[in-house]
Amino acid sequence: QVQLVESGGGLVQAGGSLRLSCATSESIFRISTMAMGWYRQAPGKQRDLVASITTGGSTNYADSVKGRFTISRDNAKKTVYLQMNSLKPEDTAVYICNARFNYERPGSGSWGQGTQVTVSS
Repeated sequence: QVQLVESGGGLVQAGGSLRLSCATSESIFRISTMAMGWYRQAPGKQRDLVASITTGGSTNYADSVKGRFTISRDNAKKTVYLQMNSLKPEDTAVYICNARFNYERPGSGSWGQGTQVTVSS
């Protein structure tokens, strides 16, 4: 299990921005071998993938956030980020960081505790 700690959530008005961070105490070598991702879960709904980034830096986004959110990673700082712009009320959810080795299937691996993002209209 990889320990992941999210930060940066909060309350923001629609149209605003937030930057989430996910830090780990794992070694730089181990983190560089892991795909990282952000998921979100709203009350009463399933956990959905928001964005992911491979070890090589390739990114993937949910259609609902394309053009508004950007995922990035800094292996030297052992941190993955999610820049969220033009936030909408429907983006309100708990945002959860994920890390998985290449041999682990998507949606598995290690999870953080999550950080709440609330977007008011």
